[in-house]
Amino acid sequence: MEITFLGAAGEVTGSCYHIDTGRIRFIVDCGMFQGHGADRKNAARFGFRPDALEFVLLTHAHIDHSGLLPRLTAAGFTRAIHATTATCDLLGVMLPDSAHLQEREAEYAQRRTGARRIGKPLYTVQQAQACLRQLAPIAYDTPLQLHPDVRCVFRDAGHILGSAILEVWVRDGENETKIVFSGDLGQPGHPIVREPARIESADVLLVESTYGNRLHKNLAQTLDEFAFALNDTLRSRQGNVVIPSFAVGRTQDILYFIHQLYQQQRLPAAEIYVDSPMAIAATRITLNHPEMQDRGARQLAEWLEDRKGGPRLHFTETLEESMRINSQRSGAIIISASGMCDGGRIRHHLRYNIGRPECAIVFVGFQAAGTLGRRIVDGARSVRMFGESHQVRAKVFTINGLSAHADQAALLNWVGCFRRAPRQTWVVHGEPLAAHALRDQIESRLGWDARVPARGGKAVFGRE
Repeated sequence: MEITFLGAAGEVTGSCYHIDTGRIRFIVDCGMFQGHGADRKNAARFGFRPDALEFVLLTHAHIDHSGLLPRLTAAGFTRAIHATTATCDLLGVMLPDSAHLQEREAEYAQRRTGARRIGKPLYTVQQAQACLRQLAPIAYDTPLQLHPDVRCVFRDAGHILGSAILEVWVRDGENETKIVFSGDLGQPGHPIVREPARIESADVLLVESTYGNRLHKNLAQTLDEFAFALNDTLRSRQGNVVIPSFAVGRTQDILYFIHQLYQQQRLPAAEIYVDSPMAIAATRITLNHPEMQDRGARQLAEWLEDRKGGPRLHFTETLEESMRINSQRSGAIIISASGMCDGGRIRHHLRYNIGRPECAIVFVGFQAAGTLGRRIVDGARSVRMFGESHQVRAKVFTINGLSAHADQAALLNWVGCFRRAPRQTWVVHGEPLAAHALRDQIESRLGWDARVPARGGKAVFGRE
């Protein structure tokens, strides 16, 4: 039996793991790559035959874990995609939105170059809609017999709505091996979603390491940092705040924190714009799943329902509404996707604000290498958008404590709940420095044998 690491190995995006026992083949996640070489990687052939897969297991809805599913089904995979109920609801919005962006970017490339080959989308809206028909929703903590040789349970990962840790038992002859896929683990203490579930055993463990070399500030310190960024811009410099935010998870958290700061009288009067149709839809889906929420989500729901006791909030869905925001020169907090600035409406808001020293760009999530967001965070003096160079004069804030990913301490606490060392531990979903730092900590603190896989590498296990 073997696992092949087809993505999220030595990098954060493109999550995909292929499991082959000789009798059955399946994958966990089918994510889109972002950053360096993403176009080439996303368009490449899969490292397996899609029509040979028995099923797909999906940890959560973020595009770096789910974004190539329509391409997979269009390539011949016809069976079930198993995910939590909330994840299936989110995919109903996210995959067609992703396809729409693919089609639009392909049309733009074709107009610019005149080459039809270049202007071909990864997949179409029609293919994304067809993919949705293969989703098979499942509740948390419900045993699922997928095949005579495979059973699994989805546990709450506390990352975004519907995110899951997968416990998968695979039978190979007389032996049964338990594989645990951490998915993306949430930072304990954050609002909206619950704490990550504790797992106590595994024969083989795949654990994420996005922030495997960093510690987040505590929530009180993080809110102080966020409040300073907002006040420094809105009060002191009389500009706008632009927040690139993932539509699912980050946007809902940011709204909650803004409301909390306003209630504490730590935020000046401002116009809050959520300029992302997908974020708006994701917020509605979040509020439709009270069974997965904590107290913070209920407080957010009350504010969004009556709009009292908080700042002025605007959800902008149409392009015309989005364009009107750009005429506001001060006093606006603009929350828009994509979170890494590589597409979507956020690029338009950056275009109108990044060159103004009175404004601020506030990053609240991880920026993968090679993305526009990463270049800005790393201190680029100018960036190219829409074929033009733009000077970076706006103030740039990076607030890692608002991230939905567990930091090094939280990751070590989570793996520390295991009662015994797994036979194999693989540190995935992290850039090299982060992944190796977490591996070293696991080895030194727990005495485990931990490894960082290369993309295309294999973990072989089974009979002892």
